Amino acid sequence: MSSLAVLFSRALAGMSAPEVTVEVHLANGLPAFILVGLPETEVKESRERVRAAILQSGFEFPARRITVNLAPADLPKESGRFDLAIALGVLAASGQVPGNRLADYEFAGELALNGQLRPVRGALAMLLAARNVGRVFVLPRASAGEAALVKGARVLQADSLLAVCAHLSGRCELTAPEAVEPVGVASYLDLADVKGQLAAKRALEVAAAGGHSLLMRGPPGTGKSMLASRLPGILPAMTEQEALESAAVQSLAGLFQVAAWGVRPFRGPHHSASSVALVGGGGNPRPGEVSLAHCGVLFLDELPEFSRQALEVLREPLEAGRITISRAARQADFPARFQLLAAMNPCPCGFLGHPSGKCRCTPEQVSRYRSRLSGPLLDRIDMHVEVPALPESDLMAAANGEASATVRARVVAARERQLNRQGKANAALETAEVDSRCTPDAAGAELLRQAISRLNLSARAYHRVLKLARTLADLAGQDTIVAAHIAEAVQYRRGAST
Repeated sequence: MSSLAVLFSRALAGMSAPEVTVEVHLANGLPAFILVGLPETEVKESRERVRAAILQSGFEFPARRITVNLAPADLPKESGRFDLAIALGVLAASGQVPGNRLADYEFAGELALNGQLRPVRGALAMLLAARNVGRVFVLPRASAGEAALVKGARVLQADSLLAVCAHLSGRCELTAPEAVEPVGVASYLDLADVKGQLAAKRALEVAAAGGHSLLMRGPPGTGKSMLASRLPGILPAMTEQEALESAAVQSLAGLFQVAAWGVRPFRGPHHSASSVALVGGGGNPRPGEVSLAHCGVLFLDELPEFSRQALEVLREPLEAGRITISRAARQADFPARFQLLAAMNPCPCGFLGHPSGKCRCTPEQVSRYRSRLSGPLLDRIDMHVEVPALPESDLMAAANGEASATVRARVVAARERQLNRQGKANAALETAEVDSRCTPDAAGAELLRQAISRLNLSARAYHRVLKLARTLADLAGQDTIVAAHIAEAVQYRRGAST
């Protein structure tokens, strides 16, 4: 005599969530519980969790030969997300739970020993993959809230194995999670708190308007970190697609909070972070900081203190907007369309050029310190701005600058001009689009020609100057790029060669 139950679940492979068929077979013979289908250690340990959860839920654990196959066999299976499907398969194959409705559902959830369901990471990614299949997805209550953010998805939430069994038996229906109201921009820090630094604030506004990367240089305590933390508050609101993509990446790392839906991420890793921490990796590849900052801001403070290897891996995501992690047997793709914001001191002690004159660094020490940043990396950063020490008058005066809401209104207007014209931010323009969308007038073209000659601008720097000039024109509400826009854009590029 033998019995078979077939259920459906999802694995995680980068941002994708391939379907996994859970087949549970009960046969006569010595009692055994065998898991096949390339399960990793966490999945193999599900045998004990499933056994205890079934018994604690008041069911009988069959004393037979149980074989669980997770198909496809060549796809690695990790974490405890398959516990719920395996337990239901055992109960359905042994006749304790009706199996006629199993094909209408997909299941994911880790079981506690008492039968309660614990949350799983990647719920959003699983729902994005499953929403067009037509099945209802059953998830732990703690994971169902984020999954419900996927429009068109059918989600049910459950607290325990017993509750899912009652639903399948028709005794007590599971409920769908409630919709979540998005959080407004009020949670962002206000730019009005920053005293002085008008040039740096202007650069921050330009960076926000065009989606440009920005490097700030200046002595300690001049407000670089304070400025950086206020960039998300002047960025345009996230579109629904951006919010969904960002939340899906956060969910993969187990960091997503439903209350943070629609809030741009701000990631500020410590300078001791490794290259793997920045771009992601591991045996089962997980997203790194560049992906966790997707559709948001990645702030690298004390930039030269990062290891050279860690900084060089930023080149690909800065250009491509995504990162591919390759392993011998698999690859994982993660989105990484972030806005880079970095800060550094002008020298090892930090006080080069400070009015106090207390810097004692030699030219060789300064050169060695700055050489930690490679030319190719600096060339990929759109804007370079100095953040000098504040004079006493500005420091003692009350903060009375523009509020984030005022600056944000100008940024939103400029970004809307870009979207109406080309469907993307200026920083994302391709070479051919730069040639057609960013052509300056005669005076501007002549000024740009002189800048190329005197500053030895690279081809990449030339295109970045044009993108910056296009953003400056958009902020001014002008269709034509004039010499003033070119001049300001060139000033933002001068620091790339120093």
